Amino acid sequence: MIDLRSDTVTRPSAEMLAAMTSAPVGDDVYGEDPTVNALEEQVAGMLGHEAGLFTVTGSLANMLGVQALVPRGGEVLCEASAHIVRAELGSHAAVNGVTTRTWSAPAGQIDLDQIRALIAADLGPYFVRTSAVSVENTHNFGGGAIQHGYDALADELDAHDLPLHLDGARLWNASVASGVPVAAYASRAAAASVCLSKGLGAPVGSVLVGSTELIREARVWRKRLGGGWRQAGVLAAAGLYAVAHNVERLAEDHANARAIADVLADAAPGSVKPDQVETNIVVADLAATGRTVAEVVAAAKEAGALVGGVGATQLRVVTHLDASAEDCRAAAEVLARIVS
Repeated sequence: MIDLRSDTVTRPSAEMLAAMTSAPVGDDVYGEDPTVNALEEQVAGMLGHEAGLFTVTGSLANMLGVQALVPRGGEVLCEASAHIVRAELGSHAAVNGVTTRTWSAPAGQIDLDQIRALIAADLGPYFVRTSAVSVENTHNFGGGAIQHGYDALADELDAHDLPLHLDGARLWNASVASGVPVAAYASRAAAASVCLSKGLGAPVGSVLVGSTELIREARVWRKRLGGGWRQAGVLAAAGLYAVAHNVERLAEDHANARAIADVLADAAPGSVKPDQVETNIVVADLAATGRTVAEVVAAAKEAGALVGGVGATQLRVVTHLDASAEDCRAAAEVLARIVS
């Protein structure tokens, strides 16, 4: 079975497992796990920040990051299909008391004019106050799109004295595809998160980065929310291995995604534009094929390929390090036969 539902389905390599089993560990709630400390320090340095915090998921890292910037009752602005409002189960409102307002743009892109119109810095006691803007880079439901207006937005927010939150779950992909260092993206944000368990292939974990004070407070809230670890260095070692060995190879995943898009574009013209597939996610619109997403997903599974859906007519295919070029080509041919 070729599994292209997500880049979260990867499994640790033998070399990564060896790093995990040989990792020195301690109690991270006491701050005494040397491998966790090393991971937090290294990722924070790579992203141009003072400190880092190892979390079990990207969703938790985002919750902590947004909460650090937005007081209870305040709002964060983000794109309407951003992960923090579409795929984190309302946690920012339910747990942190944070409200959201959104803009909509193709591929989840930054739209500076819409954002300017939404910002409500202080309109008096009858209106919610904008406390931060969040950007997802790359944008998951936008087909792995890179945020090309990122610096312009950061400049705009600096002028408004508003902080930027960066959901960088796949920031490594954005960096490899664009040639922009991860620090050039993350250093513009007051709080940024990156995942280790997606394209980099670690089994678990994300890192939130920010100022020393922001991370100190986030550490308290991580514990308060039940996210304190004990001997988490076993998992942190996988993250250290991932950032050392699995970043540059993301270009292979991008090439495989583009190849899948080429096949689908031929089989179902108009379903996807290959030149807009920038990283490792292909979102194909099946509206004109006469097939539903559920039908295609079921038929593909019968033929040996697992894919998923992200909308009524949108099929999502995600490449990763456990799917070779041959695997991706075979899966693309399966999908082409079904949709054509």
